[in-house]
Amino acid sequence: MNWRTGWKDREFQRQLALFLLLLLAYVYVFPRWADPNQNSRLDMVLAVVDDGTFQIDRYVENTVDYARVGDHYYSDKAPGAAFVLIPVYAAMKPVLETPVVASLMERLGSNEAFQQTLRADGSGLLEAKVRLAILQVVGAFLAAALPSALMGVLLYRLLGRAIRDPRPRLLAVGAYALLTPAYAYSNAFYGHQLSAALLVGAYYLIATLHRPPSRARLLVVGALLGFSVVAEYPAALLVVVLSAYAVFVLRRQGRLASLFWIGLSGSMVALAWFAYNNAVFGGPLELGYRYSELWVDQHEAGFLSLTRPHLDALWGITFSRFRGLFLLSPIALLALPGFAYAWRRQELRPEALVSAAALGTMLLFNGSSIMWWGGYAVGPRYLLPALPFIVLPLALTLERWFEHGWGRALVAGAALWSLIAVWGLTLAEQAYPPDTLRDPLLEHAWPNWMAGNVARNAGTIAGIPGAWSLIPLLLALAALAAWSLYGRLPLLRRGGSDPAPEPYASAASKAAKPASEALQQHSR
Repeated sequence: MNWRTGWKDREFQRQLALFLLLLLAYVYVFPRWADPNQNSRLDMVLAVVDDGTFQIDRYVENTVDYARVGDHYYSDKAPGAAFVLIPVYAAMKPVLETPVVASLMERLGSNEAFQQTLRADGSGLLEAKVRLAILQVVGAFLAAALPSALMGVLLYRLLGRAIRDPRPRLLAVGAYALLTPAYAYSNAFYGHQLSAALLVGAYYLIATLHRPPSRARLLVVGALLGFSVVAEYPAALLVVVLSAYAVFVLRRQGRLASLFWIGLSGSMVALAWFAYNNAVFGGPLELGYRYSELWVDQHEAGFLSLTRPHLDALWGITFSRFRGLFLLSPIALLALPGFAYAWRRQELRPEALVSAAALGTMLLFNGSSIMWWGGYAVGPRYLLPALPFIVLPLALTLERWFEHGWGRALVAGAALWSLIAVWGLTLAEQAYPPDTLRDPLLEHAWPNWMAGNVARNAGTIAGIPGAWSLIPLLLALAALAAWSLYGRLPLLRRGGSDPAPEPYASAASKAAKPASEALQQHSR
């Protein structure tokens, strides 16, 4: 398909509209300024490019998230996101050293709407802070917003293997991307969403392997899996799950020996990560958290705070008012019946097991940490790498329930509350909710929204104050959502065509194909 015919194709337009919708929703609101977690990674980028070292001694005052080794300071965070930004900052550094930065600082300083978002007792807009903010925006775009938007398209395409109707697929992806805590971190210079996108990319490549499998594709799978751990260490648990899935797929194809190529590229990434750990912390498996001066007691308990599953922690990350995923985002709870629907379709059982294993493993991991709440956060952020795996069961639930009035009403109610809660917490004030508040919705979101104190965004730069600054975003998202659901622009109505169903028939057709037949069809 060339670009001219592709542009007129309905499915192409749906995917393009979905990508643009998610990307706009993410980048419209700027990353949180003066966030110690993000600053720790930014300090590493500055140190490597400006000073030629991993030591962040010159910048450590802007973060409490550091590791002290001897007389020097280092970022204690997983380095994946920083590695993404380092070459980009090296390329853009000459531009930042031009009068453009001074001009931007002066323009921001005279922006009344932007000034209203600054703390009265702060230091105001300094050139160094503006420079760091520009770097943070670029880093968040490259390591979070862009990968998260691309991940949404991959998830939509994966769902096409199980559901032909685009509507439940679009709604399920949109629910995950915009109505769960994933939204809060999809434009933040953390490692969670980058890791999630890498895992979904590997999952997509494994699920759509041709027979015989491409060696290049297998090498990419291994690299994606390996770097997902470099971006967020707990992703190692999900790498195990997806590696088992790769064994299943390749064994079904009679190509088990092809696992060598996944292991080869994954090992190369691991060796590079080991070299970094050895150079900075003195050992290939030494992590920065062991040398952190923050949460010392917690990091010394068990294995870097991991002990055993605790009931209070499991409750806290699921249904509590403090960090409960399902209280914050009840739309995610609708994925549970979807597992039963998936299990009834034999060809979907492997994918259902992958989703269940990914979610269950991360729930147990998070529930085993004595610092399970994750500091300043929106919801249980440690679960983020596993959250994309709710999309398949959620889409199956939506497909079934939308056939009934009660189902549509229940979905609408869950989606509305999720929107209010997730966006309410994500966009309130200039920082994520403190971990000292037991009820962040009532103690953090509500008072800040009532005071008109919303996160800095593109509307703020345009001079629109308070919550009114979000109106352009909402209007643009509504237009893109209509485009994605409609599947084509009115001007391109002629020549558009619906796509043929991908492997795995829709449940709505009541004619599911055996896995072997679906595999043969995909291999041709």
